[in-house]
Amino acid sequence: MSDRRKDGWSGALRRAFGTSPQAARAEDAPALGPAQGDLRRAMADARAGKPQAQKRVAAAYLRGEGVPPNPAEGVRWLEAAAQAGDGEAQASLATMLFRGLTAPPRSGAFGQAGVSADPARARALAQQAAEAGESDGQALLGYLWSTGEGGPRDYERAACFYEQAVAGGSMQAALGLGLIRLLGLDGVTDTARAAALLTRAAEADVATAIYVLGTLHEAGVPPIAPDEAAAASFYRRAAEAGVRPAKARLGLALMHGWGVARNMPAAETWLRRAALEGDAEAAAIVGDLQCDSSHGVPNLLEAAGWYQMAAEQGHRLAARKLGLMYLAGRGVSADAETAMRWLEKAAEAGDRVAVFDLGMAATESEGGARVMASLLPRLRGLAEEGDPVAAYNLAVCLHNGSGVAADPGEARRWLEKSAPHVVNAAYWLGRLLVDGAMGPPAPEAALPWLRRAAAEGMPDAVALLADMTLNGLGLPADAMAALELFIQAAHSGHVGAAFACGALLGGGHPVPEDRPRAERFFRQAAQQGHPRAQMMLGRYLLRGLGGTRDAAQAAQWLEKAALQGVEEARAMLKAAG
Repeated sequence: MSDRRKDGWSGALRRAFGTSPQAARAEDAPALGPAQGDLRRAMADARAGKPQAQKRVAAAYLRGEGVPPNPAEGVRWLEAAAQAGDGEAQASLATMLFRGLTAPPRSGAFGQAGVSADPARARALAQQAAEAGESDGQALLGYLWSTGEGGPRDYERAACFYEQAVAGGSMQAALGLGLIRLLGLDGVTDTARAAALLTRAAEADVATAIYVLGTLHEAGVPPIAPDEAAAASFYRRAAEAGVRPAKARLGLALMHGWGVARNMPAAETWLRRAALEGDAEAAAIVGDLQCDSSHGVPNLLEAAGWYQMAAEQGHRLAARKLGLMYLAGRGVSADAETAMRWLEKAAEAGDRVAVFDLGMAATESEGGARVMASLLPRLRGLAEEGDPVAAYNLAVCLHNGSGVAADPGEARRWLEKSAPHVVNAAYWLGRLLVDGAMGPPAPEAALPWLRRAAAEGMPDAVALLADMTLNGLGLPADAMAALELFIQAAHSGHVGAAFACGALLGGGHPVPEDRPRAERFFRQAAQQGHPRAQMMLGRYLLRGLGGTRDAAQAAQWLEKAALQGVEEARAMLKAAG
């Protein structure tokens, strides 16, 4: 199961619990008090201090019924009713002040743009409404205690108020209490009660409850059995009702065929919708899809845009991928400074791989010294904790003197720690021991490390081991064994090994001569840009040494070699006339 799949339930619950209402709109204000009656008479009664009339007038101003819409005036009358002790007015005003109240565009003529959010005052009003027995006030107060907005957080108090609101028929409270019981936030975990509460809320079309039920069916949380088809159905209902994380989960279900027919176009559509509404994970996935060539030509420029959208919201993997795109110039212009900035964000968010990529960016950036100063302590700390990749990267910095004085001895110590676990470290430790870069050359000590890297299929290690076998460095010389190793590396694309195969098979070495085969290896290396291989291929074709004579093609290869500074090729061209 992928990490994204495993995150489905726990991540979904975190997102659902953290979901809070957006700013209310004036036109969506509740119809407070009687919906009919003479507004002029209601205004007179409101001025006389009658709460029912004050609520009626407030609703008129908030909804623009019989008067031009004016949120501030509506709230003023609602405050009057609330101050008179009307629980319904207190609950409604608390709800409006919780997130603020936006005015409809036409109210601009009165200069009433809306009402600012005031969670602390909303909490106080919700407390009054709750004490008056208003279930809406109890539900809001439960939410405020659970999130800590406008005051402290206390899940036990939240659960208490939610219980009261559920008893009064509040299905929003059923959602909140269901999440607390599901997660055991107040110390009481009861998944059966949670499932019952969430089911009641979902049956009342509470969209977030529908979404959470989808996560429970996907994960199979007792007493609910795993059911991917049911999960996908719940996700679709919630997504169509506008729940952002449900759009992301539905997109993933459609992308992977979890309980629903696989449908990539529909999957991408839902993921894009979630991403555009602020879902960082969905944005990162859309970025991945734009990089994927299995569904068409990759659009790397668009991928960079989605990765940036996710990275700006703190998605560390997207930040690393974006940094690497800038580092390599894939889809965007190569820019080491920008690459370094995004890799730093990923590293600061705890992405260990980004720490190592940051080192690569730092070596190519004018600001590299600044980064290395903070990067090296991170690498050293990870290395001392036993991270072999960090130990390898720290060794490279110490060997090259990147951001720190070169220290071959310490570099060797960290390479030796990482080499048993990191194939690159094994290769570099072997190579540096052969070259004498960390003291006197020690080919015998290098052999175990190079053999380990070669056994992992690393072409550079195979080629170096072949060269040592040919020349008897650290072991008896054996040209045939060396040829077999060179052929292995050449088949993996190693250009130097391909040239060595051609040279060994061309004659004059203690291996059977095979010039047609030698020509094929020279051609392989020549096509990869090896200058001496280009010269040898030109020579073979000019003289027919491999069985094929082609003066025109020979001249082309000799010219390529000559342009790369091979004097022997230039002399052959001149002699050929």
